[in-house]
Amino acid sequence: MKNTVNIGVIGLGGRGQGQMREMLNCEGVKVIAVCDKYEDRALEGQRIVAEKAGNSPHVYTDYKQLLTRKDIDAILCCSTWITHGRIAVDSMRAGKHVAIEVGGAASIEECWQMVRASEETGKFCMLLENCCYDRNEMALFNMVKQGIFGEIIHMQGGYQHDLRDEICLGRENRHGRLFNFQHRNGELYPTHQLGPISKVLGINRGNRFISLSSMTTKSRGLHEWIVKNKGEDYDLADYSFNQGDVTTTMIKCANGETVVLTHDCSLPRPYSRGYRIQGTKGIYQEDCDGIFIEGMSYVDPNDWAHQFEHFVDNGYREKYEHPLWKKYAVDGIHAGGHGGMDYLVLSAFIESVRLEDKPPIDVYDTAAWMAVTALSEQSIALGSAPVPFPDFTNGMWIDREPYRRGIFCLDEVCNDYFENAGV
Repeated sequence: MKNTVNIGVIGLGGRGQGQMREMLNCEGVKVIAVCDKYEDRALEGQRIVAEKAGNSPHVYTDYKQLLTRKDIDAILCCSTWITHGRIAVDSMRAGKHVAIEVGGAASIEECWQMVRASEETGKFCMLLENCCYDRNEMALFNMVKQGIFGEIIHMQGGYQHDLRDEICLGRENRHGRLFNFQHRNGELYPTHQLGPISKVLGINRGNRFISLSSMTTKSRGLHEWIVKNKGEDYDLADYSFNQGDVTTTMIKCANGETVVLTHDCSLPRPYSRGYRIQGTKGIYQEDCDGIFIEGMSYVDPNDWAHQFEHFVDNGYREKYEHPLWKKYAVDGIHAGGHGGMDYLVLSAFIESVRLEDKPPIDVYDTAAWMAVTALSEQSIALGSAPVPFPDFTNGMWIDREPYRRGIFCLDEVCNDYFENAGV
């Protein structure tokens, strides 16, 4: 294992700056180069590193110049959605491992390019899907692996987040969401819940997505927000946004399960990822923090409808806490971004770079999860017709090489790795 890895950071908007700050808390990290096409953001990245780590990384405004450096081990890419893929490919072809922030793919070809680049160079591409390391999701994954839900039949999730201000003020804030909502129409941000869903269902390891169908509503939310907050004279007040307010996507799996994803970012609502796990022995639903396990949950004989118990309040999360979160608490690490899951996913990435070994989210996961965006656009354009889902493993999902076990593993709960960690 390398004691220290040299990291280059590409993309230093709000998310990039936050992720870089978080990554500097991980063991064995040195940021030696930062890049953003906006020089002020790149210089702010340099200042952050100097303040937190004491060194002054070199500043670039052209990421391809950064990639020519031979002393960089890996890249953290937090650029716009439509540049993640090409930067990932260029990084691997330049001999660097790469982690990319979440977002959907611009095309299926882009996904194949990432897969081919990883296979041909031996460098990995890890999607930084932090929700895979959320406390609830990891406890529920532990329950699935213990058979508490029985055989999994159906799952749901999505990105349901009122982002009207962030979208509509994209030009003022130099944020790329606006342009995607203007010109695209599909499941634009699929991976936050699809990541945990895929790991529960064993996607790319004994299971895969085989087809997808998507439909979307009309678009009204962004127009109303602009008129109310920017006025009728604002140049986008009469703009007809392509992206529908609510997009629903259905996916069929090779092993017979179904998945429903919801994208809902341009109407007033509280935040929710709408996570749902349903199996032959029980169900979990995020929006009511509800869980019902047959033979375990209380059933009132006079109540034919049954009642959910609370996942947290009734002690299920505590009972089935994932050992990684127990270790996280024992280590006394600060909460960090998004309650701790940012720190954990970045730690998983850095560990893989230091070990020069397979990450817990590999290029096949990355490609499959990101592909949903491009496929949903195709389906919607065809009147919600089903479209086939590519097999980015080229048949190897039936009999893949073993995943790397460890504390950050997302394919099983590796309890033996925590025995000497005070857990």
